[in-house]
Amino acid sequence: MYLLGYDIGSSSVKACLVEIETGKAVASDYFPKTEMPILAVNPGWAEQEPASWWENLKSAHHSVMNQAHAKADDVKAIGIAWQMHGLVLVDKHRKVLRPSVIWCDSRAVPYGTRAFQTIGKEKCLSHLLNSPGNFTAAKLAWVKEHEPQIYEQANRLMLPGDYIAMKLTGDISVTVEGLSEGVFWDFKEQRLSGDVMNCFGFRSSLIPEIKPVFGIQGLVSAEAAAELGLKAGIPVSYRAGDQPNNALSLNVLHPGEVAATAGTSGVIYGVLGKVNYDPLSRVNTFAHVNHTGERTRLGVLLCINGTGSLNSWVRRNVVPDGLSYAQMNGLAEQSPVGAKGLSVIPFGNGAERMLENREPGCSLHGINFNIHKREDIVRAVQEGIVFSFRYGMDIMADMGMNIKVIRAGNANMFLSPLFRRTLANTGGAVIELYDTDGATGAAKGAGIGAGIYASEKEAFASLQKIAVIEPETAQKDVYEEAYRRWKNVLNQVLDTPVTQAYHF
Repeated sequence: MYLLGYDIGSSSVKACLVEIETGKAVASDYFPKTEMPILAVNPGWAEQEPASWWENLKSAHHSVMNQAHAKADDVKAIGIAWQMHGLVLVDKHRKVLRPSVIWCDSRAVPYGTRAFQTIGKEKCLSHLLNSPGNFTAAKLAWVKEHEPQIYEQANRLMLPGDYIAMKLTGDISVTVEGLSEGVFWDFKEQRLSGDVMNCFGFRSSLIPEIKPVFGIQGLVSAEAAAELGLKAGIPVSYRAGDQPNNALSLNVLHPGEVAATAGTSGVIYGVLGKVNYDPLSRVNTFAHVNHTGERTRLGVLLCINGTGSLNSWVRRNVVPDGLSYAQMNGLAEQSPVGAKGLSVIPFGNGAERMLENREPGCSLHGINFNIHKREDIVRAVQEGIVFSFRYGMDIMADMGMNIKVIRAGNANMFLSPLFRRTLANTGGAVIELYDTDGATGAAKGAGIGAGIYASEKEAFASLQKIAVIEPETAQKDVYEEAYRRWKNVLNQVLDTPVTQAYHF
């Protein structure tokens, strides 16, 4: 018997089958095999067609069912994870009205800024724990102003995972975790934020029924069952944004525990047991998967928009054709710590929350034609990404989060020994790598939500630690010097108009 997990990313859609008895992932796959297209009609825009998520989900689903030789009634529960902060609008017939405005789209920044001023800084931070910023509510405000005919046709708003749940069950619903990541949730009042809805002039009827993160959220419909080769009536029993879900997959559920990812974007995500926030909203605070009104569990999220996307850009445009990521990592190892004075500012994928929604772009600094080679650029890219993590971790430290251990899946940029070593030495934290991913976490979340697992402890008893990377005391000073140089360059870039910088 199996649990089924889906992870709806912006690069691909992953599926995983977890065997209930052993807790082991027995089959996993992702589609498409090249990155899903992101529509960018104008600079700073980023959209995707929700229908493409469903089509890629079906491909990944059929692959894992075939790998495991699973039958239609072998699946006992389904969980969903999704790329956070996206906006999906449907009409009364549940037809999608426009492409989804996804997480790295920057167009809504002015709307969030105005709402922050109108509602008031103190009230926003104490009730929403964030500025409305560039999140889902602000994205809807952009649609309301620029596409009023779409807004008027809209019957419900959803986040990407809510859309997938609708496709699976026929029901439309949201969770408190989802509403909080869209900055619709009032943590003091423990309800939908009247301030946000009134400030933007939104109809309350746009918000679907609220369901718990863990629990029966709907049953697979006959139509979806026919498309997927499943038995109708299977419960969808867990749903969460990708970063809270990644933390769940690493069993990061309690105050002081920290998870990290470095896929298309890079994230450090720590759990708080009390209400707190960054006064500048450079890192953001949302409801964690196990947050309730009675037990505070908040996720503090540091997001760097372009980590793996920068690394893949370098692979396509800088290194020789055909070089694998593993070979790129080996190339970077040929350059010393600090990349002979090169610094890469890695912010080339939209407005960065950590930089107060500024968009400085990605740029290379300190190049010397006589000494620098391709390997120095590749190393400077990985170091620049790590240094951006460190910059955000310092902000989190100011909020009282003392990061001593970072748990991560053995995937994406964490496959690079150089990246892992640089993060441990620059951040001063032990890195623990585990054999898990978001789709696996979603599957286990479904097991918890359906009551198949009696507890979180039982669900994650099989979680395997596969490597530990300790900070190297002897190397601390050389890494710290490279970081200080990078930070000085960043400060210069932030003080310089974008048109005057040299950019990738």
